[in-house]
Amino acid sequence: MDVTIERAALLKALSHVQSVVERRNTIPILSNVLIEAGENGVSLTATDMDLTVVETLACMVLSGGAVTAPAHTFYDIVRKLPDGSQVALTTDVETGHLAIKSARSHFNLPTLPKEDFPAPGGEELPVNFEISAGDFRSLIDKTRFAISTEETRYYLNGIYMHPKSDGDQGPAMRAVATDGHRLARVEVPMPSGAESMPGVIVPRKAVAEVRKLLDSAGDDNIAIAIALSESKIRIAVDGVVLTSKLIDGTFPDYERVIPANNDKELDIECASFSEAVDRVSTISSEKSRAVKMSVQDGQITLSASSPDYGMASEELEVDYSGETIEIGFNARYLLDIAQQIEGDQARFLMSDGASPTVILDLSDQAALYVLMPMRV
Repeated sequence: MDVTIERAALLKALSHVQSVVERRNTIPILSNVLIEAGENGVSLTATDMDLTVVETLACMVLSGGAVTAPAHTFYDIVRKLPDGSQVALTTDVETGHLAIKSARSHFNLPTLPKEDFPAPGGEELPVNFEISAGDFRSLIDKTRFAISTEETRYYLNGIYMHPKSDGDQGPAMRAVATDGHRLARVEVPMPSGAESMPGVIVPRKAVAEVRKLLDSAGDDNIAIAIALSESKIRIAVDGVVLTSKLIDGTFPDYERVIPANNDKELDIECASFSEAVDRVSTISSEKSRAVKMSVQDGQITLSASSPDYGMASEELEVDYSGETIEIGFNARYLLDIAQQIEGDQARFLMSDGASPTVILDLSDQAALYVLMPMRV
């Protein structure tokens, strides 16, 4: 193999693929990135057996070939090379090492044979559709904060995506995540071809990698190609193809935990509310992060106390005319939801101090959040 690649393009591709590689691997080949040079350029592939990323680069290919090299070391080398430089990659026939040359810098990396690298699965993915990067970003950003990190309930360790034919705004693709303490539900107009998709749970790691690719692509209007089956999803964006296993489990019936009869409406200016919660929670203990909301006619009092740090309170004017209610929440959870509110106003729908609260973004009818109260 003998190729020359622009450093910026190589660095961008390596940043995508190396993040899939786990730092600690019991299988040596999984620490490596597969580099394949052919007529159309060079492709870089990395996998952890559950998630695979492939990126293809246009470059000058003097001779083809394939080799695997340590992913993180390769990335660190290219990251530290000068901007604007050209990077030559060649394989030494005698040692099998990968030589990396750029200006006066010269590196030799140990390699493992291509034959040891896991072959990609050829499973048929029958459902195919396209969705705009902006819509896909919205589905991810407004739900991923609520993904559970509790491994025992593995079926909550991802975002549940499914079609919804009877949505308020017409057919929609819906994304839901919950960790049992809070729930996020958001939907976008149904992409053509997605009507027949099964409900799938996209794992947390795949969600994080896709989000990086969307950032890298930049333009919210570009089309993201998605193909999926009941066990795998493939996402193609801006020359990168990510394939991931789906979580094999049943997502709970989330509709049952969304209260339908919360009759106490509180409308509040979201920015000032977030800032006040952040200030008051400074006093709450690190473990509980509890903040109490006392809501009465036209006013809300936020308060927190702890034996070690004292107490704090702050009053805000709100649009509320119901009976007085006191309810406690985890401040971090409140702030996580507030950060998803795009408009100026948020609406809290409450029942009592012990029941779940629904939080709505008054500028986005497609988003809904549920937050469980805590004892304060």
